[in-house]
Amino acid sequence: AKPAAGSHAGDKPRLRAVDLAQKVQRQKAPPAAAAEPPPSRQQKRVTELKRLSLQLQGVHPNVLAKHLHRGVLYHDKDVVVINKPLGVPVRDDSGATSISSVLPVLSKMMDGLKIKSDSQLFPCLKLEKETTGAFLLARSEKVVEHILDLHRNNQVQRKYWVITVGVPVPAEGLIDIPVIEREVTGPRPHFKMALSPLYRMNDTGDGVTKVRAHRQAHPAATKYRVLDSSSGCSLVELQPLTGEKHQMRVHMALALTCPILGDHKYSHSNKLAPQKLPDRVLARLGLEQSKIRHLPLHVHARHLMLSGPSGADIRVSCALPKYFLQTLNQLQLTLP
Repeated sequence: AKPAAGSHAGDKPRLRAVDLAQKVQRQKAPPAAAAEPPPSRQQKRVTELKRLSLQLQGVHPNVLAKHLHRGVLYHDKDVVVINKPLGVPVRDDSGATSISSVLPVLSKMMDGLKIKSDSQLFPCLKLEKETTGAFLLARSEKVVEHILDLHRNNQVQRKYWVITVGVPVPAEGLIDIPVIEREVTGPRPHFKMALSPLYRMNDTGDGVTKVRAHRQAHPAATKYRVLDSSSGCSLVELQPLTGEKHQMRVHMALALTCPILGDHKYSHSNKLAPQKLPDRVLARLGLEQSKIRHLPLHVHARHLMLSGPSGADIRVSCALPKYFLQTLNQLQLTLP
């Protein structure tokens, strides 16, 4: 049979429009990237720390309230003690989610979600945004006054567990050095607390001379006790006897030269920069110095003791958070 008119036996089959489109697409497509290697142990740790610091920041107030409700450590008709999570401020004037902003919801939860509940909760004592652990709430303003009165008379005992870079010497003692807020000048001007000692070394170097107290300095006293030390770091129990801003951090970093792990504010006296860690500590933590800014502050409100308005003694202990326990394990520090 003869081929159809207008066609030739040697002709190639014509490409359809869809075939042409696919061919052009293939030509435009970038070469396939090589498969990414699995994340290293350090990359996983950094990702974990980033997620940890942002975990409960910016969540819906009801989500935070539920989290706090699940973690209630103690409650009676006068007070409630909650387990404060990392990175959530007690108060925040910018409107972001804070402990104070969710107290109306938490109060209703504590009251069994009763529609006509008129119960309230009020924060009593300070706890920094980056501090975890036992945090005291009062059920009325009258109870707040009772607790503040106890606090002024040093009758509220709070003990914190911290991990320090370095080993305090002696292993137990009292730091009694006033603190003062100072401006630090430079490329990034900022304010931070500093020591304002009442004594200085005399000219011969064999004794001390009393100096006049600075008018803007505040008395600050912190008891400390080393619980364990290893890998150039220590687990230390701190008991502040006064309530000055950042006093424990300043006393550890500047008085004992053993800054708290993750304290990027007080590890350098004259600048703002991530904490500089010794190589062996970095190796234990599985981190490089360039990633250390993601390491959180290791301060935990471990024990709380006071006498309640009804006369009963309140004693509460708060378990360490997971990240704190993980760091203890990495540094081979053991719990007492």
